[in-house]
Amino acid sequence: MCGDSRHWSFSVLFQPLELVVCLPMPTVEQARSWYSDADPVHDFNHVLRVYRLVEHLAEKEGADMEIVRAAALLHDARGSSPGENNQRDDHHEASARFAAEVLAEEEWPQEEIDAVMHCIRTHRFRSPEIPETIEAQVLFDADKLDAIGAVGAMRAIAYAVLAGQPVYAEPSESFVNSFEKEAGEGHSSYHEFLFKLSRIKDHMYTQTGKAMAEQRHNYLSGFFEQLRAEISGEK
Repeated sequence: MCGDSRHWSFSVLFQPLELVVCLPMPTVEQARSWYSDADPVHDFNHVLRVYRLVEHLAEKEGADMEIVRAAALLHDARGSSPGENNQRDDHHEASARFAAEVLAEEEWPQEEIDAVMHCIRTHRFRSPEIPETIEAQVLFDADKLDAIGAVGAMRAIAYAVLAGQPVYAEPSESFVNSFEKEAGEGHSSYHEFLFKLSRIKDHMYTQTGKAMAEQRHNYLSGFFEQLRAEISGEK
């Protein structure tokens, strides 16, 4: 890993010298400018959390650190602004194309650009393309980890407020059983928890991500159960 001396051991001193070529990495400050108009749920704070998570997961899982770092900085760079006509549905494709432009300007080899693009295209929960490389799986897991746990509770509420939805609304029996809404039924952060967030832990790829997701899932489940109980007057 470029610029990282944490893995040096005494035996390394007696190994033949190996030329390590580091790729020019987009800086954090450069990346910050790509998210200046992003909505509060997909803003640069989200990117930084994902960046830290991919570093942790990559170290544990043996992924290419340069690929996952670049992918983390670029994964939501397009389609995250409130004024972009609800383009979240294809933001992974738009961000992958933007990443190719940025990394080409940095003179990255095409093979590495393709690897980053694959990571970004497959990080979306509902993407039809499966993350096939360990780097893509690391980005997927990191992005999903940021949707659960304490941060996940914060983001779910923020998203509901941003969309003009209630934080909590009692779901219909139809929605609870089959995710089919009754006529006139709205959407709340609790609906989102039942429909998507509660299932994230079962879709993780890496062993490290699975372990972290289990803990974060338990916290988020407890939060929404407490919220439901307080609103219903049970507690």
